[in-house]
Amino acid sequence: MTADISGKLTEFDAGITAIDADYVRPRLAASHLIVDQGRAAFVDTGTTLSVPNLLATLAAKDIDPADVDWVLTTHVHLDHAGGAGALMRALPNARCAVHARGARHLAEPSKLIVGSIKVYGEERFRALYGEIVPIDEARMLMPEDGERITLGSRTFELIHTPGHALHHYCVVDRDHDRIFSGDTFGISYRDLDVDGREFMIPATTPVHFDPEALCNSVDRLMAYKPEAIYLTHYSEVRDLGRLAGELKDRVRAFADLGRRYAKAPDRGQKLRSGMYAMLSRWLDEHGFPRDEKQRHWLLDDDVELNCQGIAVWLDRISA
Repeated sequence: MTADISGKLTEFDAGITAIDADYVRPRLAASHLIVDQGRAAFVDTGTTLSVPNLLATLAAKDIDPADVDWVLTTHVHLDHAGGAGALMRALPNARCAVHARGARHLAEPSKLIVGSIKVYGEERFRALYGEIVPIDEARMLMPEDGERITLGSRTFELIHTPGHALHHYCVVDRDHDRIFSGDTFGISYRDLDVDGREFMIPATTPVHFDPEALCNSVDRLMAYKPEAIYLTHYSEVRDLGRLAGELKDRVRAFADLGRRYAKAPDRGQKLRSGMYAMLSRWLDEHGFPRDEKQRHWLLDDDVELNCQGIAVWLDRISA
């Protein structure tokens, strides 16, 4: 019997479905399924623990796993690609596209696992990510910048977009004016929408954050004049001119915050307090209710990881 997956799905036009990856909390991380002329692709996978939702979605849509052609991992952070190996084992004909800088981590994930355990601790790592399964390199595509692939009748252009991670690319659907942005176009949780108006948070997590490169990558995405962008955190946003401007302003504000406290003896705490205060002020301007408990619940994990990324960037530019 197929599990009832309906409450985990959000349907969009152009054959796009957002699938809740069940990562940390509802609607925090999405995998996107794209279907065209009976062929299918996943963009990002969530974790190994997310894979049952992805396979149940195929079953609910009567799509044979053999008809999935692509698993497109925008970058190898585990909330985006941790489940890629387990998913590939269930998709006999699929190829996995991964940036050349990240491919070795999906082929041999031990360093990725060790690095993530350092961030989360062993117990939380296992609870969040489960077992990380390697992928045979023979089934990988390591796209050049601008390389094009096909799915059914549509063409995807895979463009390298550093700034969040050096091993990041975005998927441009040229036929439908859509882009799948991973973390390059930031984070916009549906919980933070006010009257349908989205709120934007930069993703500055370790270890490759580069504010100038990230702003340039946002400009590159916008040069395609997309109608919609699909974020892993979380799915479709459309007010793109406003969001792109806010995203770049906030990237620069986070960088300025880092420079202000670069030499502070209690740098980590200053960064966390300053970033939360900044986000909270922006939420006030956005019209979001001032409920500190809710705000901390929604923001604290991102604040912690973002501040770690800023700290690594500060150490790198001062070395």
